[in-house]
This record gives sequence, structure tokens and C-alpha cells, in this order.
Amino acid sequence: MNLFIPKNYKSVLDVNQTEQAIKQIKDFFQMNLASELRLRRVTAPLFVKQGTGINDDLNGIERPVSFPMKDLNETVAEIVQSLAKWKRLALADLEIKPGFGIYTDMNAIRPDEELTNIHSLYVDQWDWERVITSEERNLDFLKFVVRRIYSALVRTEFLVSENYLDIQPELPEEITFLHTEDLAKEYPDLTPFERENEAAKKHGAIFVTGIGGELPDGKIHDGRAPDYDDWITATTEGHRGLNGDIVIWNNVLNRSFEISSMGIRVDKKSLMQQLKYRGLEERKELMWHRKLLNDELPLTIGGGIGQSRLCMYFLRKAHIGEIQSSIWPEEMIEKCKVNGIHLL
Repeated sequence: MNLFIPKNYKSVLDVNQTEQAIKQIKDFFQMNLASELRLRRVTAPLFVKQGTGINDDLNGIERPVSFPMKDLNETVAEIVQSLAKWKRLALADLEIKPGFGIYTDMNAIRPDEELTNIHSLYVDQWDWERVITSEERNLDFLKFVVRRIYSALVRTEFLVSENYLDIQPELPEEITFLHTEDLAKEYPDLTPFERENEAAKKHGAIFVTGIGGELPDGKIHDGRAPDYDDWITATTEGHRGLNGDIVIWNNVLNRSFEISSMGIRVDKKSLMQQLKYRGLEERKELMWHRKLLNDELPLTIGGGIGQSRLCMYFLRKAHIGEIQSSIWPEEMIEKCKVNGIHLL
């Protein structure tokens, strides 16, 4: 069982205070996120048809939850794993102009998830997407958007500290940008996770770019599907990749803490390059991929921000089950209970 128990852990807030604080955080953060990026809230699907190419394949090995639909001739539907590709369809349908976008509440079930302090079968996040121009498909614009999201994070943490005086702000005022190759050079003897740990502890908050692409040693920092984030395009800094993760240092868990995966999305050129690189060129025949290749989808930037993870961090919780109601192994439930971790 992969469970970490912080020494002498005691929740700052009781269960009732926690429930109230969760709503405050979610209401405040999404309002600020929408304002920073000029996003409109939309309704999103819980499931999509299998075989359309719309569902997110994540690392390519996770099984989506699926079921046959009786009234649609037993056509199979899949619970979304994220809305990375669906959002571009929505932006096209809504005819959203460059400089504006959408966000939504995404709820997913990931049955292959290893259950830990920060991983649950149930995933809830804000999925957002914004239309961009071809001139904005560059690293500087990616950093501009990251800084706007990060400012909303800092603002939200300050709100929490004002309402709950025992919670003090910890996020630095600025986020530090690092490429996966920079981390590999600085920490050559460490694993990618250990590199993120060291960097997050040193800087407090980092944005790690170039996730999914090959490092000089032939390995990758972490997996990324080939058909939503662009991790292959060369940048002015001599690296590749227009995507990344927002990672902060979590003092309660004494480890790095990813709260957002995002990036500039693939265009026609990078889609074909990445499909070829992964040996998945047959995907170009799927409905979603054909639309992109036929110029029927806008250029975009987008990502997901974990709702429960965000609340977990701001409220200094030791387990994501203190924020969301899910299913956990009995052994984990008992061990959490005797150590003052109240799972909802």
C-alpha cells in the first residue's frame, strides 16, 4: 500500500470547516481563472462514443471505463479520461474567437490508477481551452499563460489564509520555468520524479516544459499522448516542447505536487510528427484527427487543473480523500483513521 503518513499530522480544519472551505476555494479560483484567461463556462460530457478519437488516451495504457448503450444499437460509450480533445470540438462549434476560451468541470473515472495520498479512482478537474493564433504558438506565449494561472493560485492561497488564520501562504510570488533537459543535466543520477522533487523544493513552484519528448539519453521525463499537447516543436531556447506541468512543493507530504498539466495543442504538422514518432499513424483516420487535419478545429492552448488536489494543497491536507468522496482499500482507511486522517 502506497500511503504516506506525515509525522504528528493533525488537520487544520474539521470536517464541517473543510466542506465550507472547499466550496470557497472552488468558487473563488474558477472565477479568477476565467477572468485571467477570458474563459466562458460550458457544460461538458461525462462520456463519449468509443472509436471517435475524442477521448484522451493519457499515457496510452490506461483503460477507460466503457459500457454499451441499449438504445444506440449497443454502441459502446467511454467515460472521459479528460476533455483535452473534446474542448477543441466545442470551441469550433461555439465559434470562439482567438483570445477567448472555455472551461468546464471534468469528472472522470480512472480504474487503473494506483491509489495513494494524491491519486484516486475519481478525478475532478477544471478543464480549460483557449483559442490562439498561429503567431502565439511559441514558448513565450505558453509562459505568459502559465503566469496568469499561477497568479490565480497565489491569490486563492491568500484568500484561504485570510479566512483560516492557521494556514499561512507558502507559494512564492513567481513561478520558475525549467525544461526536462535542464533537470536531467542538473540531476543526472536522479529519476524524473526525484528531479522534480529537488527542483520544487528549491524553487517552491516550477513549470516543467517539454514533457513527452525524448531526452538526450533516449528516455522521456513522463508520458504524454501524441495527439493533444505539442511536445515535439523546437523552441527558441534550443529545446523541444510547448507543454508542461505546474508543480509546487507540498510541505505536508514533503514532496513535489503536480496540480496542472497543460500546453499548446498540436497543429497538423506536430500531430503527424508525434503520431509517427509513437507508431500510431493509423489514428489520423479517426474522426477527431481528420477534423484537425482538414482545418476544421482552431489552434488552441489548454489544460486541466485538479480541483481536489488544489483544495488539498490550500487546506494542508495529507490525503486527497479528505477532500473528495471515493473508494479506498480497507487497510488504507484504517491506517488513515488511526493517524487522524478523516477520509470522506
